[in-house]
Amino acid sequence: MSAKKTPLYDKHISYGGEIVEFAGWLLPVKYKGLKEEHEAVRNNAGLFDVSHMGEVSITGKDAFDFVNYLITNDLTTIVDGQALYTLMCNEKGGVVDDLLVYRKAKDNMFLVINAANVEKDVNWIMEKSKAFDVKVDHISDKIAQIAFQGPKAEKILQRLVKNVDLANDIKFFRFKEDVEIDDCGKFFVSRTGYTGEDGFEIYGDPKNMPKVWDEILKEGEKEGVLPCGLGCRDTLRFEASLPLYGNEMNDEITPLEASLGFFVKLKQEADFIGKDVLKKMKEEGVKRKLIGLELKGKGIARHGAKVFKDDKEIGFVTTGYMSPTLGKTIANVIVDADQAEVGNEVYVELRNKKVPAVLISKKFLKK
Repeated sequence: MSAKKTPLYDKHISYGGEIVEFAGWLLPVKYKGLKEEHEAVRNNAGLFDVSHMGEVSITGKDAFDFVNYLITNDLTTIVDGQALYTLMCNEKGGVVDDLLVYRKAKDNMFLVINAANVEKDVNWIMEKSKAFDVKVDHISDKIAQIAFQGPKAEKILQRLVKNVDLANDIKFFRFKEDVEIDDCGKFFVSRTGYTGEDGFEIYGDPKNMPKVWDEILKEGEKEGVLPCGLGCRDTLRFEASLPLYGNEMNDEITPLEASLGFFVKLKQEADFIGKDVLKKMKEEGVKRKLIGLELKGKGIARHGAKVFKDDKEIGFVTTGYMSPTLGKTIANVIVDADQAEVGNEVYVELRNKKVPAVLISKKFLKK
């Protein structure tokens, strides 16, 4: 099957994007360059096409109860108009996916899932929904999404928004529907972010999104706004300690092992898939943990590289980069729990050589 194009594909070509295939989609990995785009988001703002992400609508009498059963986080902690970061687990406690849940109403939930997992996730949700009075609609083809991220994002976007005060009406992890952006139409706008910076996600009709893309870049040009690719999206989220499915977690890595226990509400009364296994793991002690690493020798600690303590293999790298912000080579690693201590000196195997490293806090950005 040939790779799909987002509604913004022609824009990426016209703006000079370097196109790659990712999760079955043709997307820009970069435009001007990874470092320049990374710094634009950290200092000004950057615009991303994330139309490849999946969207699922869950409506009906049992929508609240079903979604609360599906996810590890506690849906009772948010009200209508709020969003929740959470995970879906399998019966073994491994992660099916991480996702955002937007609570429109108790009988109307909007889920945003990872592009690489769309088919798997939709099948999973459909199968688990059979015991509930809900309607599950896979609506990814009807929605395009762009993300506008950076410290100047609010100020620039506000100049284009006609009917909403972004500072007061869309606070962190909240959203509004029917937001008018210039003369481009009405959009669903949220404020969650996946870069470690403030910013907004704009969901809307695919035919309207190219114009929004142009308007935001035109409005922010003098303030250093750049179109940004997948490359800096990954370095930005990594520096900000935000996980990526397939790296920090997967069907075999549990949220507790991925240091995402905050999003697993084991004390809530409501049951959820995988709860018993995760509860037992918490009680008995997690055998491996995610922690940060700083490479002391030359090289980049890439995904999958083995981590050693002396001659004993103790874990592996989940994500690693030369950090554009910090100017040093850092990584996330999953290692044996008894070795997961800040300051522990270890080695990473790179091209058959063991390169010295030290375990550090994974909170790489000090903000």
